[in-house]
Amino acid sequence: MFEKNDNTDINYRENVVQFMNWKTTAFSVSALLLMLSLIIISMRGFYWGLDFTGGTIIEVVLQKQANLDHMRSKLKELGFTKIQVQNFGSSHDYIIHIPLQKKYLNTDLGGQILRSIQHAIPEKINVKRIEYVGPRVGSELLIIGGIALLSALIAIFLYITIRFAWRLALGIVLALIHDLIITIGALSLFQIEIDFTIIASLLSVIGYSLNDKIVVSDRIRENCRKISTIASSFVCIINLSITQTFRRTIITSIITLMMVLILFIFGGSMLRGFSLTMLIGIIIGTISSIYTSSSLALQLGIQRDHLISNREDKVTEE
Repeated sequence: MFEKNDNTDINYRENVVQFMNWKTTAFSVSALLLMLSLIIISMRGFYWGLDFTGGTIIEVVLQKQANLDHMRSKLKELGFTKIQVQNFGSSHDYIIHIPLQKKYLNTDLGGQILRSIQHAIPEKINVKRIEYVGPRVGSELLIIGGIALLSALIAIFLYITIRFAWRLALGIVLALIHDLIITIGALSLFQIEIDFTIIASLLSVIGYSLNDKIVVSDRIRENCRKISTIASSFVCIINLSITQTFRRTIITSIITLMMVLILFIFGGSMLRGFSLTMLIGIIIGTISSIYTSSSLALQLGIQRDHLISNREDKVTEE
């Protein structure tokens, strides 16, 4: 089925970028980013949204555009220190987030907020919705979000183990965990509110990063079947495979980043956290697809024989 390419070794050094020569530097940078991310997470923690902490959400429409700073200051004067007020959609729509606090339990919190806004802005207020999320529901949603991320990683490991080899699967999963930790480290650094849109964004980052890594892994296996003259050096096959897929990886990443950047600029405040998470995740995922996953598989001892069966070897030799 596959023919031996005897000219591969001749053209190899001229046409192939030696990516694995930089694997030590890539590992060092990745380790530094991981350490910084873990330190930032431990020191700053996360800015949990109402989906996980519980609280009240009020969406109102005003006839005239209001000054957000004036609304916030008036509400703070009345004791609502941790409240958030921001535009939602148009300049006349506002959404108010009130985190769960013990002193507001068993009170008509929505009514108090509306009366305070009415006092600060003497005009007609139309209420679109008032929603309350209890602390128990919030903790359950946090557990569900964690289970979703963990289940995705386990499913990915099983799939790649069946399709390729467990060493390559473990390298890819570790690279995906690396991408996630650095991305959530950035969320902690910038104190981006974590809600279910962020969980969806993290799952999207996993899917995008996985797709790149699968493409590279598939090309590595294909080259293992085709190439015999440099088969003794598995590093050469990895370099060749990454070089062949490099243009596709970069073009795909640039186009995706452009789309996410447009969403970040024009998507409004409600999608800003989602799009920023995607921006960070795509950049980190692209770098790890080139260096981290393949380098980790090499460290785990993967060889050519692990990616092709004995039956495939015989067909190739014929």
